[in-house]
Amino acid sequence: MLDRWFALADNGTTARREVLAGATTFLTMAYIIFVNPAMLAETGMDRGAVFVATCLAAAIGSLIMGLLANYPIALAPGMGMNAFFAYTVVIGMGHSWQVALGCVFLSGALFVALSLFKVREWVIDAVPVSMRMSIAAGIGLLLGFIALTNAGIVVAHPSTFLTLGKLGAPGALLAALGFLTILALDARRVPGAVMIGILAVTFLAMAAGLTPWGGLAAMPPAIAPTLFAMDVMGALRPDLIAVIFAMLFMDVFDTAGSLIGTGQAAGLLDRHGKLPRIGRALLADSAATVVGAALGTSNTTSYIESLSGIRAGGRTGLTAVAAAGCFLLALFLAPLAGAVPAYATAAALFYVACVMAKSLAALDWDDITEYGPAMVAAISIPLTFSIATGIGLAFISYASVKLVAGRAAHVGIATWVIAAAFALKFAVM
Repeated sequence: MLDRWFALADNGTTARREVLAGATTFLTMAYIIFVNPAMLAETGMDRGAVFVATCLAAAIGSLIMGLLANYPIALAPGMGMNAFFAYTVVIGMGHSWQVALGCVFLSGALFVALSLFKVREWVIDAVPVSMRMSIAAGIGLLLGFIALTNAGIVVAHPSTFLTLGKLGAPGALLAALGFLTILALDARRVPGAVMIGILAVTFLAMAAGLTPWGGLAAMPPAIAPTLFAMDVMGALRPDLIAVIFAMLFMDVFDTAGSLIGTGQAAGLLDRHGKLPRIGRALLADSAATVVGAALGTSNTTSYIESLSGIRAGGRTGLTAVAAAGCFLLALFLAPLAGAVPAYATAAALFYVACVMAKSLAALDWDDITEYGPAMVAAISIPLTFSIATGIGLAFISYASVKLVAGRAAHVGIATWVIAAAFALKFAVM
């Protein structure tokens, strides 16, 4: 039955290899079950409920991807998108987390519509490559800033805005140790390097009496505090349209990049460089966002960390199904997840920041009309503490510089529309 459904023989793999690959993928991306609840809890959401929502959204999304699209790609709430949810929409703009979940739901519903009506290529092509790369880097720099503040390495200062914290403080030292541990393990291609780094810091903190031991496993916490708590009507306010579309674009491009990247590594692209069944893959991704919003978490997306499972031999959707099973088992690790201190997740956040920032290398550094606006996004996102603001300024800069440089014909209609919409938004703020 497994062979017929997943075409194991046709893909030159076995059920055992696929299951092991799925476990490898889970270990590589399991850090999200510790980081996501910690980040969203800063908005006032119940940490235990978000933990359950994170595990369930990852399991359901991965299961849909495996069964519907038959790709070895696992899903979970996305890094960057959870930062946008927490630090931009809720903390920065002052909206409730229920309204923010409503925005996630609506962005997911729009994503489903794009996938069903096959206009996805137009949307994906709407944003210049340089913008996609710089937005990813800008989000990475924002995560890096959050990591440094959570670890106490960077603190507020009345004169210089920011300054160096106490490097000798236990939190700062443990965060630095965790970061170095993750780097060393990743350099040696150890599966689960990020999760091992988080757990190592957590257990050291427990041994030093800095954080209490709450146990390793228990029955999952109640999901009731976040289940169906989204305020869809509240998210339909005119001033939140930009937020919904920012979530949509981030989700679409993050998904497209992960799908193409993992598809290329697995040898799944056709002779034209396109991913077969991409419509099903995008539908799985968008449906997972809708389900995740209903459960109580930020946008769910395909993870580039699925490459670890592909390197371990995963070639079919059975890998994603196996990863889904691992996320369901992780539901019983809530006591451990709740004991992870902020400086332990800071090490993981800074590592993710480094990975995301490397996308700047893909910019065309010989064309200032490309890398100039790109740097507007990369710098303004962390400094304004707003992903949406950085995206808006970058689009306006891109369209403007192309116009004054006599290259307006190189700008797509969608880019002009998005730039004009952001310019109008900033004008009436």
